[in-house]
Amino acid sequence: MTRRYVLLALFLIGGVLVTHPAWAQSSTEIQKWKAECDRGDAAECDVLGSMYQLGLGVEQNSFQAADLYRKACDGGNARGCTNLGVRYASGQGVTQDFSQAADLYRKACDNEDAHGCTNLGVMYATGHGVKQSDADALTYYGKACDLKLEDGCKDYAKLKQKRR
Repeated sequence: MTRRYVLLALFLIGGVLVTHPAWAQSSTEIQKWKAECDRGDAAECDVLGSMYQLGLGVEQNSFQAADLYRKACDGGNARGCTNLGVRYASGQGVTQDFSQAADLYRKACDNEDAHGCTNLGVMYATGHGVKQSDADALTYYGKACDLKLEDGCKDYAKLKQKRR
């Protein structure tokens, strides 16, 4: 299980090619992960969603990715909520809806997902899906920073400087 997360993380930062042997042999593992997701393992649903979003070991499918992220979020996986929020903000696999994206980011942030906090901060800073509010943006950037997300700290500092 840990190997899958490491490989996914490496791919996301450009360290693993789609043709990596670990993905080439993964069809049996993918079936196992699907079964675990179907049994309610929200973390597995989130990982599978990422695989479908990126086309890793499966045919790329934004609609399937969104469904899996929804299942992960509904199962209590905060990162799944953030990932689903990104789909709503971008309109990938779902109808674009900034308000829905903000709700999902809020749910993720409330459950300690720093990326959800930062994304919600961006929405408040720009007024997408929520009423524009620098104060609320600072709150969410600050929470992301408290959760040790460097981008949250940078966004907090930039907005704080802008308000001076």
